[in-house]
Amino acid sequence: MRTRLVMIGVFLGAVVALSLSVAFSWGGGVAGGGKVEESPEAKAAFHANAGACLNWVQPDASDIHTVPCAQPHLYEVTGVVSVGDKYPQGAPAPSVDEWRDLAMGRCTDGAEKYLGKQLDPFGKFTVSALRPGTDEWADGDRDMRCVLQWAAPGGALQPVTGNAAGQSQAAVWEPGTCLALADKTVGNPIDCAQPHAYEIVATVDLKTHFTGGYPAQNDQATWLDTECNHDVQGYAGGVDLDAQKLILTWDLREQESWDAGSTLVNCKVAAKLPDNSGLAPVTGSIRQQAQDAPPASSAPPTSKASG
Repeated sequence: MRTRLVMIGVFLGAVVALSLSVAFSWGGGVAGGGKVEESPEAKAAFHANAGACLNWVQPDASDIHTVPCAQPHLYEVTGVVSVGDKYPQGAPAPSVDEWRDLAMGRCTDGAEKYLGKQLDPFGKFTVSALRPGTDEWADGDRDMRCVLQWAAPGGALQPVTGNAAGQSQAAVWEPGTCLALADKTVGNPIDCAQPHAYEIVATVDLKTHFTGGYPAQNDQATWLDTECNHDVQGYAGGVDLDAQKLILTWDLREQESWDAGSTLVNCKVAAKLPDNSGLAPVTGSIRQQAQDAPPASSAPPTSKASG
């Protein structure tokens, strides 16, 4: 096997803490004791330069290949960094934790130069890396390819379309997206027919209202209280959130996110556990509930929540 991808904070298909690092191997033994060789497309991907975008479908990434960045992809290469100063010829390869530290320490500044702006520490993009294969390391290859990725709260990598530099870093989801419930908190996107934590009902740009610089979070919440209540009626008018024991909530932005250009936020619907210890599962979309509900009265909603 050749261990090539260093996943900073994510593992495909697994729910893990974002502080973890996971490396996974791809390729494997075949009949006769041999090993799967890299395809020409995979070799090109593992040696891609800054600006290249990479995608794969197989869980072990064995089909990794370069694609135009205008197409959905999972990685965008931001630069190539040598670790030879710390690991000279003959040195053993770093451990997974050491690779994680190298990627975090040596890829972040390069990612910001690549983007032409600071990396939003609370945004959707995080740094990761491609490392040399075992044979390449033994031959003296010390180049690490830094990449940007978008990981959902539960850890699953999300496809990105277009160059990262040309889009908002705000961690927002398309209206109609539902996010899984993972131990009373938020996980990966899931079908809304399944038990979930949040249903996204709208995306709002704070900058359309706050034009004089970063707004205090209390001011954000006050404006979003009105804006999100308006938008949820446009999304699924006729649903009585109180009757469904649902709350309407929204994102708030930190100063660092605002400075990085992340001014978009989501309005979303959820439910709290009776003891307020976390989120309760919600099954089904409020859009469907709106279709099934009797015509809504003209009275405004009576309860709101912010968060």
